Amino acid sequence: MARLWKKNAIPYLFLLPWLIGLLALTVGPMISSVYYSLTNYDVISSPTYIGFDNYKKMFMDDPRFYTSLKVTFIYVFTSVPLKLIFALLVASLMNKGLRGLTFYRTLYYLPTLLGGSVAIAVLWRKIFGATGIVNHFLLLFFGIEAPDWIANPEYSLYTIVALSVWQFGSSMIIFLAGLKQIPQDFYEAAQVDGASKWKQFLKITIPLLTPVIFFNLIMQLISAFQAFTQSFIISGGTGGPIDSTLFYTLYLYLKGFSFYEMGYASAMAWVLLIIIAFFTFIIFSTSKSWVHYGDGGK
Repeated sequence: MARLWKKNAIPYLFLLPWLIGLLALTVGPMISSVYYSLTNYDVISSPTYIGFDNYKKMFMDDPRFYTSLKVTFIYVFTSVPLKLIFALLVASLMNKGLRGLTFYRTLYYLPTLLGGSVAIAVLWRKIFGATGIVNHFLLLFFGIEAPDWIANPEYSLYTIVALSVWQFGSSMIIFLAGLKQIPQDFYEAAQVDGASKWKQFLKITIPLLTPVIFFNLIMQLISAFQAFTQSFIISGGTGGPIDSTLFYTLYLYLKGFSFYEMGYASAMAWVLLIIIAFFTFIIFSTSKSWVHYGDGGK
């Protein structure tokens, strides 16, 4: 054992910073949050153990909790499918042998690099504001006096959905890599049989791309449930107007760092983890019926 340890001492030494970071910044806070979720903790005073009262309050006495859930579900189940569809369509077009492919790939990937930043969220708020570029465009070319997309509760959430869909670059790159792995022989054989382009897309492209769709779906779903920056910046940190952009993570932040209910915020964090795990489990458990791998297995 001592000999084995001595042989691998240097690799373990290089792993040590990562291991310390994992324990100090991930495992430690997770264990602490389990305890704090069972306490009344305002950060200033010592935590007081209250059992499951935070969870009872969350599910029985907090209507804003359900509002944040509703807003988050609408955002997730609208933005994720739209983003994946848009990414797949653009990737399919770019797989047609376009000239300047590198330029277009960089151009479409750029919003993904910038999209999660505070600056882009601020820019988005300006663009869709009452005097923003979008309203100027609609008035100038179509004579339409559009509403303030940010201040109107009917549209404010969907401006954030549009911002999310605009960041389709990472999914597009992965789809493009998947499309290039599909053998062209399949398409040539389908053309000989007289299959249309649409039928080739449905019968060849989609089935062979299901592992990539599966991966993108999981990654985007988890990311969407954790969306925070866009809502915080566009709503001014309030979730407004009328809680129409009160994302779950934003409400969790408000509870923890504005209302100093850190115990309640910890309980919300664990509920969010369970929600994400539930939907991830559903996708994994159904993947056997729709994800097809090249070796014939599922």
